[in-house]
Amino acid sequence: MEYLFFNGSPRIFAHRGDSLNFPENTMPAFKNAAVLGVDCIETDVHITRDGRCILWHDDTIELTPGKKERISLKDWAELKTFDAGAAFTKDNGKTHPFKGKGISLILLEELLESLPGTRFNIDLKDRSEKLVKEFVRIIKDHKAADRILGGSFHHKNLVKLRKLLPELPTSFSEQEALRVVVLQKLGLLRFTGKLPGQAFQVPEKNGNITIVTKKMIQELHRRGIPIHVWTVNKEEDMRRLFKMGVDGIFTDNPRLLIKTIKEME
Repeated sequence: MEYLFFNGSPRIFAHRGDSLNFPENTMPAFKNAAVLGVDCIETDVHITRDGRCILWHDDTIELTPGKKERISLKDWAELKTFDAGAAFTKDNGKTHPFKGKGISLILLEELLESLPGTRFNIDLKDRSEKLVKEFVRIIKDHKAADRILGGSFHHKNLVKLRKLLPELPTSFSEQEALRVVVLQKLGLLRFTGKLPGQAFQVPEKNGNITIVTKKMIQELHRRGIPIHVWTVNKEEDMRRLFKMGVDGIFTDNPRLLIKTIKEME
């Protein structure tokens, strides 16, 4: 199956939007990343108690300062009052330039409607069939499968997602990625059958284990699978990884990644 998401071989993945300069996973961060001309915007989705897909990274949120509450136990009506810009700071807490500016959490459908021409890499954070089903419904309703890559650390999420929406490309679950790494280290990856995901998205290293190597890149490329590395914020690392042959990079600093790629061309 050909996946339109990969047309043009996306390289620049804005991690949670333009999160270096704006509150992560908010509309200002997403819109400014799109204005910069990134290839794709990465974000995270949770399911609320009343079944709404909201964009936020953590499992919990502080509706009341100092009191963390699980998103899955809150309704959207409660969550939409949260000041999503309040915590952002670039000077270790001396100033909070977006506090009280009306920046709220947003729903997945709001993002798709606000940026209709933008590609998204969306991580399903909750281990939840309810989340997967609502995510699929929204993607279908917005006819957005050609501009989204789905991901999740949770294996069952991706198994269900692939079954319900086979035209949507996915990355590898943590379980699937670990299997690929082990097989590659043992020299057995070339002998395995078809791999489950369409993009291998991993950190360069995990503890003492180096995941992204030239051999790993070559073996995945033989199978037509691109490799995207997260989260890279130093120019020298960006240059080194692209020279190794990686296909894309997730970064909190899309301006730097855009500049680096232009200089390398």
